[in-house]
Amino acid sequence: MSHSTYNKLWADAQSELNSLLIQEVPAQTARPERDRVVFFQRLATLYVRYVQIFRHLEETYDQIIHPQKRRLIRQVLDSVMGRVVELKNEMVEKEFSEYHYMDDVVQDLKLTPEAIEIPIPRYFISERRKVLQDRAKMLSSILDLMGVVNRPEPKRNQILSTEDAIKVIQVAERARQGRLRAKFMREIQRDEERQKRAKDRDLGADAIAHAVVCIQKVWKGFVQRKKTKREREEEMIFLGMAMVSQGTEPLSYAATAYGNQAQRRQKQSEYEEDYQTAIITITDKIRDLEGPDIKETMKEQIRQWFIECHDATGAFPDYPEEEDGGSALIFAEKTPQQLMEELAAKEEEDANKKPKGKEEKKDKGKKDKGKGGEEEEEPGLKMLPSAFLENLEGGHKTFSDVWVNREESKNFNQRHEVELIKEEKRKEVEAEIRLQVDELMRQELANWKLAIDKDKGGKAKPKAKKQKGSKGGKKKKDKDLTADRTMESLFQELVKQGLLKRADDVKLENYLGDYSYLGTTLRHSDIEPMPSLSDVRQLIALYGILPLGCQTVHEKAPLIKAMLLAGPAGVGKKMLVHAICQETGANLFDLSPVNLAGKYPGKSGLQMMLHMVFKVARALQPSVIWIGDAEKTFYKKVPKEEKELDPKRLKKDLPKLLKTIKGEDRVLIIGTTREPYNADIKGLCKVYSKIILIPRPDYASRYVIWRRLIEKYKGQVTSALDLSSLAKISDGYTQGHMVQVVRGILTERRIHLLAKRPLTAAEFIAPLAKIDPVFQDEEEALKAWYAKTPLGKKRAKAALGKEGEPEPSAKGGKNAKKKKK
Repeated sequence: MSHSTYNKLWADAQSELNSLLIQEVPAQTARPERDRVVFFQRLATLYVRYVQIFRHLEETYDQIIHPQKRRLIRQVLDSVMGRVVELKNEMVEKEFSEYHYMDDVVQDLKLTPEAIEIPIPRYFISERRKVLQDRAKMLSSILDLMGVVNRPEPKRNQILSTEDAIKVIQVAERARQGRLRAKFMREIQRDEERQKRAKDRDLGADAIAHAVVCIQKVWKGFVQRKKTKREREEEMIFLGMAMVSQGTEPLSYAATAYGNQAQRRQKQSEYEEDYQTAIITITDKIRDLEGPDIKETMKEQIRQWFIECHDATGAFPDYPEEEDGGSALIFAEKTPQQLMEELAAKEEEDANKKPKGKEEKKDKGKKDKGKGGEEEEEPGLKMLPSAFLENLEGGHKTFSDVWVNREESKNFNQRHEVELIKEEKRKEVEAEIRLQVDELMRQELANWKLAIDKDKGGKAKPKAKKQKGSKGGKKKKDKDLTADRTMESLFQELVKQGLLKRADDVKLENYLGDYSYLGTTLRHSDIEPMPSLSDVRQLIALYGILPLGCQTVHEKAPLIKAMLLAGPAGVGKKMLVHAICQETGANLFDLSPVNLAGKYPGKSGLQMMLHMVFKVARALQPSVIWIGDAEKTFYKKVPKEEKELDPKRLKKDLPKLLKTIKGEDRVLIIGTTREPYNADIKGLCKVYSKIILIPRPDYASRYVIWRRLIEKYKGQVTSALDLSSLAKISDGYTQGHMVQVVRGILTERRIHLLAKRPLTAAEFIAPLAKIDPVFQDEEEALKAWYAKTPLGKKRAKAALGKEGEPEPSAKGGKNAKKKKK
């Protein structure tokens, strides 16, 4: 697409954002909403519309090549991402559920389910590509030294016994003899056929004519059947009753479009280099040509201010301190009298800060409580304050002021704007020069005061510098146990110990699953629907990928330090952990109890290990710390066979380590478990603030998974394969079971036979029958466990409140939110 297309897409996104800002920042304070359903609908509509803006801005940022436009788009994009995460957090607090069903909102806005899928910004990887490549090389070199082969899954070589080895040799030898025997038999058959043909050669012209007719009949029938079949398939595709085969080559125009996108990304880096060079050149030019004039102008203005203050007050003023802004205060449009009053008021305020102490805080607390009481007179639900709306307003204002009406007809190639660079850098040069001028003028003012005091016969008293008040007691710094070691050596040790691993090459889009189309309908009927795999994918993107990929989102959005993925075996928990690492370029640390067995023994060893892991994780952020079988860390009672592993080693240290993770640390702890009911629920929920229950796939998801898996392993989905029946029969089986079955059936020999014998649903049933599905008891146990978690309890209470007393439940929700704060 062209430059104008992406410019228009950007303008449309900003226009939609403006309408949302008008709605979110009204002129008058909105009254609280008493109806919880109406309030949630408002939140859901905002969420869906922000996701639309997010999708448009992400595509625009990926393809626009103008370096200055990209900076503004990036600022707005990060803020929109943060707002989406904030709205999701607010929906969770209001509805007491991690999963939300917005099919009615999607229908009202005339959108498709794909339109509300959370996109993964491509800049997470593209802008750190060189760093990630260097880190991957370092990891590969360490693994090569250790003798570890680069492979997706380790295959252990089994040592055969003598008897087993003899059996293998016998089987191979008998197979060889059988093949030779078959070859001899084929040769004998061919000889017999050749002799028969030699006898029947002299049959005359009639026999030859009959043979020709037979060949023509067979060939014409074959050609006509093939043509009819192709026409029928084309008609069905045209009517929308059949899908286009995935095995076809990409169309020429699609390939051209992908090529154009790649070229635009390449141009981005070229234009960025030119822009950085231009910044340095223009800044130096401004400093050399305009710097002396700016310096002299500032000096004259400050001297004029000295004289005006002296004329107005009879004394020279005190020069503003650097912390207060220095001479920038002087250049504000204020009279000398106003400026003197402002400085005096500031000094008085600073002097009065210390004696205020606890009494004022108590009074303030009482006032706040009083105000809170007044506000509680009008019950209802209100939107929580946002940390991103101010940035969004600023970004939109810059767009309106600079880019909306900008004439770009001469900038066809979308290179940087020199005038904009000059405007921006002139301010920076002025700030640099102001610091130099302030030093000179402070000295000059001191000389003036000294001269006047000499004339009066007094001695000038130098002004005491303000002492910065220390904020309480100094925090005790944690001792660095590895201060004498380099980051490379720590990285190498963690890799050798198997604590730092290479993430598997999977993306979040590879976690297949369809949208839940009846969620809202079921909830209106007081039936709690099972979440779909599409909902799980959305949560992983919002809670894991966006905060880890973007520093702004991680610092300002609600902080998620730890997340637990719970579900039956085979639903893709480990795959999701690897997908988070791949989408954000994060390091993967494995602190699973099985992986820690026998490593860094003793209390001091454990402290050293955790110190190293978190030091490297922070230095090379973003990082994911994965704890597989997380329930073992919080076992109620350790089984006898696992006592040697000491699975509860991390139980005491994990909560302490969580407290050390701050907003600037893009480190996420992810636990995975299939038997969470074996753990102490209080300790587990204390560490993992977000708990995501992953269900087995529903019918729609199974249909999608079967199709995509068969195509992935080089199979063909034809009319002979009844996918609908296969999806229905495989109810209760997980994605892992399906992968296992498809791999077993689509062998190399079976793939070669597909042209003669297409796949059928019956072929998949026998292997499925040999695998145990997820039984109802296991699913009910997981549901019962989740109902005991803090969010599950709140959900149950809210459901009871809806049936009986709607208003108190709403107040209770609000009070609970305040206590949480």
